[in-house]
Amino acid sequence: MKQAKLILDKDYVISEIDKRLYGSFIEHLGRAVYTGIYQPGHPAADKLGFRRDVIELVKQLNVPIVRYPGGNFVSGFNWEDSIGPVADRPRRLDLAWKTTETNEVGLHEFCAWAKEAGSEVMYAVNLGTRGPDAARNVVEYTNHKGGSYWSDLRIKNGAKDPFNIKLWCLGNEMDGPWQMCAKTATEYGRVANEAAKMMKWTDDSIETVVCGSSGTGMPTFGTWEYQVLTECYDNVDYVSLHRYYGNPHNETEDFLASTLDLDDFIKTVSSICDAVKGTRHSKKKVNLSLDEWNVWYHSNQQDQNLYKTEPWGNALPLLEDIYNFEDALLVGLMLITMLKNADRVKIGCLAQLVNVIAPIMTNKNGGAWAQTIFYPVMQASTLGRGKSLLPQLTCEKFDTKHYTDVPVVDAAAVLQENGDVVIFAVNRDLKEDVLLDADLRSFGDMKVISHSVLHHDDVKAINTEQNPHEVKPQDVTPEKPGEGIRLPAASWNVIRLSK
Repeated sequence: MKQAKLILDKDYVISEIDKRLYGSFIEHLGRAVYTGIYQPGHPAADKLGFRRDVIELVKQLNVPIVRYPGGNFVSGFNWEDSIGPVADRPRRLDLAWKTTETNEVGLHEFCAWAKEAGSEVMYAVNLGTRGPDAARNVVEYTNHKGGSYWSDLRIKNGAKDPFNIKLWCLGNEMDGPWQMCAKTATEYGRVANEAAKMMKWTDDSIETVVCGSSGTGMPTFGTWEYQVLTECYDNVDYVSLHRYYGNPHNETEDFLASTLDLDDFIKTVSSICDAVKGTRHSKKKVNLSLDEWNVWYHSNQQDQNLYKTEPWGNALPLLEDIYNFEDALLVGLMLITMLKNADRVKIGCLAQLVNVIAPIMTNKNGGAWAQTIFYPVMQASTLGRGKSLLPQLTCEKFDTKHYTDVPVVDAAAVLQENGDVVIFAVNRDLKEDVLLDADLRSFGDMKVISHSVLHHDDVKAINTEQNPHEVKPQDVTPEKPGEGIRLPAASWNVIRLSK
């Protein structure tokens, strides 16, 4: 059996973990909204049309914040279309996803859903076809108490109290040629600066997230972040990062190593933020919002076929990745990487939440169920609150097609408010167990009180509506004091220790 050693010290803290690290994302895309969170007439629908079976699963995930309404969708979205009497709202062609948006679910409805789901809203403004004026108006509409045109219109539309949305995205992926009204770094940086400035003048309690480059493969990556921040550093609080991984060539070891790339991505953008800080002689620290992250590759060809057969359809089944067990391992590894960078990554949005590359799936004529990736997210969000500890991990390493010196074990640890320690660990070895020696030398006598293992002999195993528990965590007998902690081959582990 392979060996690994993890040393933790209660005084070696990376950072307090921002609860928003465990956020998610709902875009007006595919079946995320319609037949996802909202389906009037469904047996599980409440009086507002929201599916209670979905809300219950969202509550299990303990999602603190949900990014909305996009995504690519937002760059052509007129927020005013989503308020007022539903019967009077316009139907619009959504150029981002080549569908028709009915606006049946709008700003008021989504805020009501988020409240019911126990989440806050992270709202994205359109800096593609719109600009700073529309951005400051929607802040006035959602957050101003009353006595102004937009706030009084909100009251007229049935919401006496402000929605108090505190976190705002300044557009989406604005360097992407697929984006409506894509911009150069200087163009975007200037409009983002003016939008953020006017939005904060309207409500000085809000925070803003400026778009980073759409990905490291973009020719703009790096220079984009630097140039954009040079224009808007004083008026923004976070830079967004988007990252997806896939395994289209069925190279599981290489796939599970890809979080080395995520770690490098995070550190690179952090360095660029600090470089701009230095050149501006600023004392302000801009942090990161990893507001799109997940596995995404299963559904690509299916989507292309739907665009051809049902152009401008409503709520098409787009981006409906069916996740397998190895995807759950990768999601767990991404969560570990985020926790180990909790000093800079303050916001995380798993993209997305329901049906669209999502942990929750629905059948419009049936029920709702949890995909394989649901479980690492649920366990991290539930148990990963507190302080992220600095892990000193020693283990064997291996090379893959694209990565070198890949640790067999990756782990993060959290010190909870009650003094318990939770270790999240993935054994990347597909064939051999690893015995983990957890050394908590400064904590006194700690013992393992629970050990949950997510494992399946078939890395391609999936959950379905008919068999929703094929891949699900199982509790194992806690190890006795002094014994190593066995991490089964190819497994996600959650280990709780207490005095």
